[in-house]
Amino acid sequence: MIPSVTIEVLRARRPLVALLGPTAVGKSRIGILVANSLETEVLTADSRQVFRGMDIGMDKPSEAERRGVPHRLIDLVAPNEPFNAGMYRRLAMQEIERVYAAGRIPLVVGGTGLYVRTLIRGLWSGPAADWSMRTRFMDQEREQGPGFLHRELRRVDPESAARLHPRDLVKIVRALEVSALSHRPLSDVHREHGFKDRPFTALLIGLNRDRAALYGRIDERVESQVSKGLIEETQRLLSEGHGRQLGSMKGLGYRQIAGYLVGEYDYAEAIRRLKRDTRHFAKRQLTWFRKEPDLRWLMIDERESPEDTAERVVAVIQEFLDGLSTSEAPVCARLSTTAFLQGAGTHAGG
Repeated sequence: MIPSVTIEVLRARRPLVALLGPTAVGKSRIGILVANSLETEVLTADSRQVFRGMDIGMDKPSEAERRGVPHRLIDLVAPNEPFNAGMYRRLAMQEIERVYAAGRIPLVVGGTGLYVRTLIRGLWSGPAADWSMRTRFMDQEREQGPGFLHRELRRVDPESAARLHPRDLVKIVRALEVSALSHRPLSDVHREHGFKDRPFTALLIGLNRDRAALYGRIDERVESQVSKGLIEETQRLLSEGHGRQLGSMKGLGYRQIAGYLVGEYDYAEAIRRLKRDTRHFAKRQLTWFRKEPDLRWLMIDERESPEDTAERVVAVIQEFLDGLSTSEAPVCARLSTTAFLQGAGTHAGG
């Protein structure tokens, strides 16, 4: 079944669907099936998959697994190049406008909550990065020991410190930087901004599984990544000069395997750490998404096939589009996505 939408609703309401959830929940496979039903593309919202040449550790679907569905917003920068939520939003908005121009519904699929939030609610434009200040902060963390910067953030911005993990140095340093440059806690600035931009009428669908089942899938994914060549991929990246200090190389998989490759611990410990850290990451993702208002959760039973889950997702999307059509365009003839694509040229600019 292809969800139907009117030309007028697509233009006036700008519907956008986001399929979210923790790592290993099955978003990629289900997202491809949903994209096929919508006859659209996958716009990836994953801060890890933006890096080129990092495929196994970032768990990018292969060309065969994509089943001919175009995937956008991946492989955007080299592992040693910077990337942030602001850059993601700018590129994503361009892709979304292109999808609308083609008469399709944008489908965002991913697990990076910040990227999705900045896309659908706007991005606060804070002070520019001060790299010398960031270097000083990182020097302090090394000199004073792990946790020093988090304790410092608790002193100047306890609200931000409460929501950040003590090891999340990237966000901790940014919060300290903003506080120092703006003379205000980052939490105050965020509260004032409110992320009130609403460029789309968004439907957020969250996928989840029983915790034991999710953790089992995480363990299986780690084993699969290793069998596909995660160790060799990490070795290649290191040999190309992509050091362990890079943000990309601190990501799940590469950080743990790099420690094994330089002799800090053995293979079994590397795998244990990777499974443990991936479970912790999934838990943090769920915590973030549960704070997202209006997100509609779908629990996946382990006996349920990806095709069946995708069918349920498509039914939710149809309900969403029906609501938009009823409230905004009751007299318009309904068109399937296919019909809209065929007639997009005649309606352009009307």
